[in-house]
Amino acid sequence: QVQLVESGGGLVQPGGSLRLSCAASGFTSDYYAICWFRQAPEKEREGVSCVTNSDGSTLVADSVEGRFTISRDNARNTVYLQMVNLNPEDTAVYYCAADVPHYGPIEYIPQARFIEVWGQGTLVNVSS
Repeated sequence: QVQLVESGGGLVQPGGSLRLSCAASGFTSDYYAICWFRQAPEKEREGVSCVTNSDGSTLVADSVEGRFTISRDNARNTVYLQMVNLNPEDTAVYYCAADVPHYGPIEYIPQARFIEVWGQGTLVNVSS
């Protein structure tokens, strides 16, 4: 059974940085992608970034391009989301998700409704 555990959220001032971690376990195949989504109050869940396990290809949503970077550490089975220059509009619960199966490079961020495996979420609050 696939399990995803997020950590690293918290309160940060505008302009600050945070790094989120997603520890993954339980995969029985190498063909999957790990994605980050976020959901602000009264808004739909939004895809932020993804990385594939098979070839390490990445994709970042236009809304966070240039500020958010996704990376992976295969030895630790962990995916990271480095966020810099945060602003109040980035305030949301951030979720780690697994797109299983996923073959080939990442060409688009899947819609949340097609994701079956989710972490519990971690709150990022950007406020002065």
